[in-house]
Amino acid sequence: MPKKPTRKTLIAKLDKVFSEYIRRRHGEMATCVTCGKKDHWKKLQAGHFMSRKHYATRWDEENVEVQCQACNVFRYGEQYLFAKHLGEKKADELLFKSRQTVKFTDHDIQDMIDLYKTKISLL
Repeated sequence: MPKKPTRKTLIAKLDKVFSEYIRRRHGEMATCVTCGKKDHWKKLQAGHFMSRKHYATRWDEENVEVQCQACNVFRYGEQYLFAKHLGEKKADELLFKSRQTVKFTDHDIQDMIDLYKTKISLL
């Protein structure tokens, strides 16, 4: 019988497939939402408006956009410019949602992995 993956392994798999979907959903070449840099999706990152530490918004497609490494890492996500991109109403909604407590089961996480694998295959 195959060994059941650990929760940590499932979360890492979901992070990877979700990031790939976010970076590829606009095509081979993507644009950083905060500075406008265009590059191949493999050279860009999935930047979060509300930090990944908030599980309620960690895998929310509205909370995550393509960002270059300079904006996402060196400029700490350019949260102000990211909020301008989202609009005040959406930014406020994501802030509120990020403060909610959610508990994903291992099954929920596996379902999301399967969902994003399917979404990638349809791109």
